[in-house]
Amino acid sequence: VVKKRVFDEGTLVKQGQSLFQIDDSAYRAALDSALATQAKAEAGLAQASALLERNRPLAEARAISQQDWVATQAAHKQALADTAAAKAAVTQARLNVDYATVPAPISGRIGRALVTEGALVSQAEATLLATIQQTDRLYVNITQSATDALRLKRAFEAGKLQSAPTAQAHLLLDDGTEYAQPAKLLFSDLSVDPTSGQVTLRAEVPNPKGELLPGLYVRVKVD
Repeated sequence: VVKKRVFDEGTLVKQGQSLFQIDDSAYRAALDSALATQAKAEAGLAQASALLERNRPLAEARAISQQDWVATQAAHKQALADTAAAKAAVTQARLNVDYATVPAPISGRIGRALVTEGALVSQAEATLLATIQQTDRLYVNITQSATDALRLKRAFEAGKLQSAPTAQAHLLLDDGTEYAQPAKLLFSDLSVDPTSGQVTLRAEVPNPKGELLPGLYVRVKVD
C-alpha cells in the first residue's frame, strides 16, 4: 500500500531522491524475524565451535571415538551453513525494507503521480508509479525511404556526394519556424521496416530551455 508521495509533481528530481513511501510494516517484521534467526544461528555456531575446540585434543589423544569426532566436525559445519543462510536472509529482508522507499532511478523532470496514497501496488507485476523524463538533450527519430537511403549510399560511393564529418539535422516546428539548436545525426538503422519500407535515423538535439517535449512531432532537414 502506498503510504505517501514525497515529491512535487512536475518538478526536477535528482537520482536517488525518495519519491514514494510504501507500507513496510510486514517487511520490517520479516527483518526482525530474520535477525532473530541469525542470532540463534550464531549462538549455535558459538556452541559448535566451543565443542569442536574441546574435542580436538581429545580426538588427537584418542580419548573419544572417531564417530564422535566426525559428528562434532559435521555439527560445526552445519552451524556455519546455518549462520551463512541466516545472514543471507537478513540481507534479503533489509533489501525488502529498502524497496519500500522508492527512489528516483535517474535525474530529470517528473510528471504526475500515477498512483494515489492508499493505492495497492504489486510486487508480482510492474506498477507504473510516475514517469521521469530527461529533457536537457532529446533523441529525434527520423524515418527515410529505403529507396532514398540506397540512392544516397550509391551517390557517396560514386563520389557524387561527400559525407560531412558530423552530419547535422535542423528541426522545423509546427508553426514553420526552425528550432535554434541544430541536431547531431547519430546513426542510421541497419534494417528496413517491412511494413513501411522506411529506415530509421536518430539524431540528438540540445534542449537547454525545455522548449521541446518528449513525443513531439517535428519535421527534419538533414544535411
